[in-house]
Amino acid sequence: MSMSTAIAVNDLSFSWPSGSKVLDHCSLNIGQGEFCMLLGANGSGKSTLLRLLAGLLQSQTGQVAIQGSVGFVFQNPDHQLVMPTVGADVAFGLVEEKLSFLQVRQRVSESLAAVNLAHLQRRPIYALSGGQKQRVAIAGAIARQCNILLFDEPTALLDLESQLDLVEQVRQLVKTRGLTALWVTHRLIELDYCDRAFLLDQGRVVDQGDPQRLKQQISSIACG
Repeated sequence: MSMSTAIAVNDLSFSWPSGSKVLDHCSLNIGQGEFCMLLGANGSGKSTLLRLLAGLLQSQTGQVAIQGSVGFVFQNPDHQLVMPTVGADVAFGLVEEKLSFLQVRQRVSESLAAVNLAHLQRRPIYALSGGQKQRVAIAGAIARQCNILLFDEPTALLDLESQLDLVEQVRQLVKTRGLTALWVTHRLIELDYCDRAFLLDQGRVVDQGDPQRLKQQISSIACG
């Protein structure tokens, strides 16, 4: 894998113990600093691919190469926010690094500022909106200095305004901090914000490239 490639998936296949095949010789490459989106119908293998990239599932055949540390943002932020306040939750992810108190405080402050939540550091998690919770989850990954972010339909539970705020926020983070992001979505409007897109069908990438071309193609199929 070249230095300019952040994620490389080559000929990856995956089946559940029942024998049901989810990924079938799936391949894709994402360059460092790219914001890419992954599209496909329910059951096409999108979430499974993301979990393989994050190491939440073990690959069976094929190769996965990741250059950097990975942060995973779930569809429902309540599944990954575990502490009572915003600042405490971001700090919780730093426990294993055995940092000093001052280092933790600095990481927390910087990461919350990156997602425009510095003013909510002491806010209880339960008092946040859905979009704010997702941004806390992203701040946690930034605090851990993850340079690859994986998003599993992070706007699925958000209203349209919050949805577009979040995708714009991630686009800005990718571009200003040199991060790499792969974002699973079924909302075509979100394609307006990414660099490239991949279309997954029956466990393999069947098309990739310009987001607007894929958006028009999928729209025409849906309308047809």
